[in-house]
Amino acid sequence: MLTRIQQILDDSQAYRIASMQSLWSGYGEISRYFSPRLNRPIVVKHVCPPAQSAHPKGWNTSAGHQRKLQSYEVEARFYRDYALHCDGFCFVPKLLAQDQELQQQWLILEDLDDAGYTGRKTQLSAEDIKPLISWLAYFHGRFMQKSPEGLWPIGTYWHLATRQDEFQQMPSSALKDHALAIDHSLNQAQFLTLVHGDAKLANFCFSQGLASNAVAAVDFQYIGQGVGIKDLVYLLGSCFDQQALYDHELSLLQEYFKQLQQALKHYQTGLELGPIEQEWRDMYALAWADFHRFLLGWSPEHFKINDYMLNQTKIALGRF
Repeated sequence: MLTRIQQILDDSQAYRIASMQSLWSGYGEISRYFSPRLNRPIVVKHVCPPAQSAHPKGWNTSAGHQRKLQSYEVEARFYRDYALHCDGFCFVPKLLAQDQELQQQWLILEDLDDAGYTGRKTQLSAEDIKPLISWLAYFHGRFMQKSPEGLWPIGTYWHLATRQDEFQQMPSSALKDHALAIDHSLNQAQFLTLVHGDAKLANFCFSQGLASNAVAAVDFQYIGQGVGIKDLVYLLGSCFDQQALYDHELSLLQEYFKQLQQALKHYQTGLELGPIEQEWRDMYALAWADFHRFLLGWSPEHFKINDYMLNQTKIALGRF
């Protein structure tokens, strides 16, 4: 492994510092190295699929395996062709080098700790989440109406077409009956952007010593086209319990669209916020119901299935 990294970097003195984390289901590892030639620490994401998957929820299916393999191809494409278009308002690590052999892949990335994003958080207040909402808004503004070439045609890891195993496990319900219609409504929107697809708190790094509202995002395995509200809904659900969702829904939606308006101007898109906001606000409940559908098939006892989510699903189903 070390020899391969040295070859990719063209640096025979490069050395491994430490493992950072294992990839989901044992598909590889993320580690920190140091390259004397580059005179900087680097992060290596090494994808090495196991002979037999060990999914934490028991979803060891062929479809799941293929989805994961494609997700790493998509992530590599994002870092190679899209990440360079992200600025400080939606910061992502830069790709320094890349290599692939059969199903193994090496992504050598800028170390976010070295770039000043050393902070990690496990819980947020309604004020703390605003930099993450800003990151999403600027990311969505940057890629508004852009084609997802080389990425997922439809973003998010819970997208219905890629989660048929879980869909079949869903008990019969009005949500299951209307799942396809909900999916269709979200995907046929007039205004589409690139969505991160897994915008949970664990995938954001916070600045220390930079602007107080600066964050960076990682893990772009499920980036693809979609309405930006899907990312926002998933972020809110990953950070807040049902009471906080009820308490802060209106103010955080307002914050998102305020930041999106600034992003549309910053990136000189020529687009007005009004029609986008109207369409995406109308899809807020649909996005909640869409994720609810996935959870009911994947992990029906999941803590995220709370009263707030159930209420949003009820609102969504009332449209059909």
